[in-house]
Amino acid sequence: MTGSGRDRDDDRAERRDADAPLLVIVGPTAVGKSDCALQACERFGGEILSVDSMQIYRGLDRGTSKPGPEARSRVPHHGIDLADPGQDFSLGDFVRAAERAIEEIRGRGRLPVLVGGTGLYLRGLLKGIVEAPRRDETMRARLLSIAGRGGAGHLHRLLARVDPFSAARLRPADRQRVARALEVYFTRRRRLSDLIRESPFGPDRYPAVKVGLGMRREDLYRRIDERVGRIFEAGLVEELRGLLAAGCRESSNAFKALGYRETLRHLRGEIGLAEAIELTRRNTRRYARRQWTWFRKEEGVTWFVINPDGEDRFVEPLDHAARGLVRVSTAC
Repeated sequence: MTGSGRDRDDDRAERRDADAPLLVIVGPTAVGKSDCALQACERFGGEILSVDSMQIYRGLDRGTSKPGPEARSRVPHHGIDLADPGQDFSLGDFVRAAERAIEEIRGRGRLPVLVGGTGLYLRGLLKGIVEAPRRDETMRARLLSIAGRGGAGHLHRLLARVDPFSAARLRPADRQRVARALEVYFTRRRRLSDLIRESPFGPDRYPAVKVGLGMRREDLYRRIDERVGRIFEAGLVEELRGLLAAGCRESSNAFKALGYRETLRHLRGEIGLAEAIELTRRNTRRYARRQWTWFRKEEGVTWFVINPDGEDRFVEPLDHAARGLVRVSTAC
């Protein structure tokens, strides 16, 4: 249910200003954020901006639950298919692309509806990011070459010597981020941890109404298990096999996504398909718990516990959003 036509027209009429607020929909994976965002766009005259660190990659469709043709025909989508799987796409790259998308959506007199589960991307967009130096491709290539010869642990040990605080928060296997911290140190002669500490997140840069979607844990886990099953049935193994055949390296950052890393182990012959599916379910449930913890700390979110099987499950959150958008628009 999405409200009456008159309600939709009234809601849309409130936001024609270039400084109109954003609508932000957060929550754990599989809770229904995308469906809620589609209804919000149709009610308020909006366009979706995906805030998902893996939907940015072209070709990663099955495992990321990327919106399909039907959803994209209903509502314009932004923030997806921005990079090739082998490309190193940073938080800064996402923030700059998202800022452009928000400006364009507002320029059309429409409401930007942010939806996704990557908390750091959302926080970086809303609050701004540390002014670190741009990527130095030559330095990055040298560091990754060192990692290729001596292993990811070698880079991490080097980082521990020059920037122990960054090393403590990064896993040795996270080559891209470890290399980035070293790149900042060697090009700026400043530790990334110092730059972060000197540039703490401040207040939100955009006026926003934030809606959080929750669900009983047993319902959410059931939905996660069902979604993972559908992802594999839809051809995740074949999708990944095709990406590798097209030249994507197994070490690509994109393949750290849930489902892909487990499927890689299956394609290497390390585990069977049934185990890959079960590992994906387990790891996705763990990821959902981490999302829940992160978004519970996000300021200004009003939470709703929804019934996954109720046709009217988004009515209360969207009615709240309608009132909030009017209130915030008036205050701008």
